[in-house]
Amino acid sequence: MNSVGTPLLWGSFAVVVLIMLAIDLLLQGRKGSHTMTMKQAAVWSLVWVTLSLLFNAAFWWYLTGTSGREVADAQALAFLTGYLIEKSLAVDNVFVWLMLFSYFAVPAALQRRVLVYGVLGAIVLRTIMIFAGSWLIAQFEWLLYVFGAFLLFTGIKMAFSREDEGGIGDKPLVRWIRGHLRMTDKIEGEKFFTRKNGVLFATPLLLVLILVELSDVIFAVDSIPAIFAVTTDPFIVLTSNLFAILGLRAMYFLLAGVAERFTMLKYGLSIILIFIGVKMMIVDFYHIPIAISLGVVGGILALTLIINAIVNYRNDQKKLAK
Repeated sequence: MNSVGTPLLWGSFAVVVLIMLAIDLLLQGRKGSHTMTMKQAAVWSLVWVTLSLLFNAAFWWYLTGTSGREVADAQALAFLTGYLIEKSLAVDNVFVWLMLFSYFAVPAALQRRVLVYGVLGAIVLRTIMIFAGSWLIAQFEWLLYVFGAFLLFTGIKMAFSREDEGGIGDKPLVRWIRGHLRMTDKIEGEKFFTRKNGVLFATPLLLVLILVELSDVIFAVDSIPAIFAVTTDPFIVLTSNLFAILGLRAMYFLLAGVAERFTMLKYGLSIILIFIGVKMMIVDFYHIPIAISLGVVGGILALTLIINAIVNYRNDQKKLAK
């Protein structure tokens, strides 16, 4: 697998991730630290975005000195595009988490604990998936067309999908997990396991954690191929993906109170997936430059947010008129 990643770049990235995770986990374990306020979530979201941009700037500076300005510009732009794609698609993941926590009535004080383990698990799983995907594409280039067709189908399906009115507890997977785990009826504080009369039981909090991890794997199946449309370099795919994932928990608490106001977002995300799918499928006929891809993705997101704001304003006016 060809990559711009050098031992120094890989090592620097690993150190940054480990330091930030350590700081995050120390704050999580601090007494009196239960959940994030919206202000704290906004600050942490800004920290993660700033850190990602600083890493990209350092990445560009390093490549400028070792490979030249042209290579540095192209690779830094690829990182930024991949990061924006992953960050935007991650919003859907956050909405699923909100639904899970609401259905299982997980208290706000325990949601942060589940998300800490959820993000750690996502880092491991996505790293494995990215390296496996990079290896497969290096061996079988035609897989890019498969990924493109899959993203095209997913985008169309997302645009026309309706809200699932069925309860999460009625899903076959949830019933199967409950049928194969000895589980308590109620959440036992922050415990994933508890003992009753000497018998070990799982708690519903463990079920929520399993579903959080599975939801991330499902969304990774969309987001990772989408970044492969920008670049197949495993270093850029992994770093842009993980930097977006590291900020997911803060994004969750930032959007937790206003999720219902993003009704138009799924249409914007579906158009992004369709665009990326088409880009992958026509790559042998026409290569869309990364700068144009970044502009299209950013433009779609901006237009979606503007339309969403207009829709929310009109709905608010209708409520006031009643």
